Amino acid sequence: MTVEDSTPAAPAASASAPQGASSSPRRSRTNPPRRARATPPPLAKPNFQLRRQLLVGALSTAFVLLCGAVFYRQVIETDFLQTQGERRYLRVAEIAARRGVIMDRNGEPLAVSTPVETVWADPRKLITQPTLIPALAQALGLQADELREKIEINRTRGFLYLKRRLGFDEAAAVHALIKQHKLEGVAFETEYRRFYPGAEVFSHLIGFTNIEDRGQEGLELAYDHHLKAEPGLRRVLHDGRQRIVQEIEQIRPPRQGKDLVLSLDRRLQFLAYRELMEAVKKHQAKSGTVVVLDVNTGEVLAMVNQPGYNPNVETERGGSGERRRNRALTDVMEPGSTAKPFVVAAALERGLIAPTTRFSTSSGTLKIGSNVVRDVHNYGNLDVTGIITKSSNVGSVKIAQKMDYATLWGLYDQLGFGHVTGVGFPGESTGRLRHYSRWRPFEHATMSFGYSFSVTALQLAQAYGVLAADGIKHPVTLVKYEPGKTALKRKSVRILSADTTRKLRAMMETVVSEQGTAIKAKIAGYRVGGKTGTAKKAGPKGYGSKRYQSVFAGFVPAGKPRLVMVVMIDEPGGKEYYGGLVAAPVFQKVMEGALRLFNVPPDDPQPSMLLAHQGEEQPEEARR
Repeated sequence: MTVEDSTPAAPAASASAPQGASSSPRRSRTNPPRRARATPPPLAKPNFQLRRQLLVGALSTAFVLLCGAVFYRQVIETDFLQTQGERRYLRVAEIAARRGVIMDRNGEPLAVSTPVETVWADPRKLITQPTLIPALAQALGLQADELREKIEINRTRGFLYLKRRLGFDEAAAVHALIKQHKLEGVAFETEYRRFYPGAEVFSHLIGFTNIEDRGQEGLELAYDHHLKAEPGLRRVLHDGRQRIVQEIEQIRPPRQGKDLVLSLDRRLQFLAYRELMEAVKKHQAKSGTVVVLDVNTGEVLAMVNQPGYNPNVETERGGSGERRRNRALTDVMEPGSTAKPFVVAAALERGLIAPTTRFSTSSGTLKIGSNVVRDVHNYGNLDVTGIITKSSNVGSVKIAQKMDYATLWGLYDQLGFGHVTGVGFPGESTGRLRHYSRWRPFEHATMSFGYSFSVTALQLAQAYGVLAADGIKHPVTLVKYEPGKTALKRKSVRILSADTTRKLRAMMETVVSEQGTAIKAKIAGYRVGGKTGTAKKAGPKGYGSKRYQSVFAGFVPAGKPRLVMVVMIDEPGGKEYYGGLVAAPVFQKVMEGALRLFNVPPDDPQPSMLLAHQGEEQPEEARR
């Protein structure tokens, strides 16, 4: 091989290059050479195995979490979730029960519970309908602003009473509003509302209940344990609008309240209330009380007071206690001359006097220490009967002076003065009777004509019942007497002998005569016995004020009494204030009606009395 053969051939471009040009290559200005592209690195192959592992791991973790959540919900939170679910469709509702009926002795209702509707709401739903709240408030008789504020305050709650125990018109208005405007979140339930047919005539005795149907005053309170009902419970299924769809089960049956039968007679109670109201109005008195007892059983047949109130009216129930209290049991009085028969009875019982025993009351005054006892008139010499007839204070003191302090106190104590009567009425007063060991001579004297101690009208009626029942003290009761009932097995006790009381009743008949102080208590065809009392009321300065309590206590028929009555008129404001002029006429009118109601036969059908009963002309001496 030659040297030329080993030399590489020159490029074609060099061969054609012009002479004298450089041997180095040149770039063309018109067509520059292209740059060579960089070759991309080869792509990595996808790792499908890693992806598969990640996906499987994520799914496994999610599955484990899901299983854990299911286990937690189904096992651990089972009770909680079931409870929450049941709350949304199951509810424990009350089954309304009726409070016991209070009736008079003849079965006439005096206090009844009637079913009424109570409206409630779900504030969470009601607050979403603000435009209907004023109309709802108007239907319920409420102020729109107050109702709106009440709903706003309870907006997170699911239950709220709007108004309980609606009247008929209110319930009808709410029903119409719901139907007309498709009002949601408002529903009704049934409750019982207490209603008193006798209204103010029986109000002081029966009392009333509160919104929960629990006794607040009177016999409603005293016998609340007997009258009250126990609502039942049931489990119900309701829909989203809180409407009951189905009753699932009864949890507890309702227990209805027990009925209560009183000793009162509705007819006599109305009669006594009417006459007492007229007397209080006529004499411009502060208040008044009437009590009527059955002599043989001690049952209270009528008990009325003035002024009264209507327990069916909410505003009157919440008013002043001055109108609501039962004055026959809570208010005390000094009985005045109505106590004189007991002084005579104590002396007769011990044989110290006889009906014909005479005492001198000359000058009409009797000095005891530095004090003086006075009569209205100078009656001169009087026998014991005359002392009762004329109501002589001097004569009564002289009879009392024949006995020691303990004797008079002992009779007063046995009659029940200073003790509750046992009728079980809330707030009953015991009265006031000081022990004889603390008496002074003048106090002993005033005790004989009804001062220095105080009694209630019922205590005085019970004491007169002893005189009417031949000396036997029967326990008084406001519940109808039924032999064999354990609640009424209180024993009667003898306080005085039958002979003493019969003599005393004959003396007391003279009070209701032309010569006595209570001619206006006379009843045609019947022998009436009783005693007037006109007691001055003590004031801040003693007995100087001209305030009186006019009292009459008596029984009919006098020979064998069946009924006892006490009438008290407090602070008569007119010209008349004596018991024989103010209280005795009430006794006459009420007792006359009571004798007819209980079919008590006449025991003194005298012609003059029969004429008076028929409204015919009477002799002049009978008209005085």
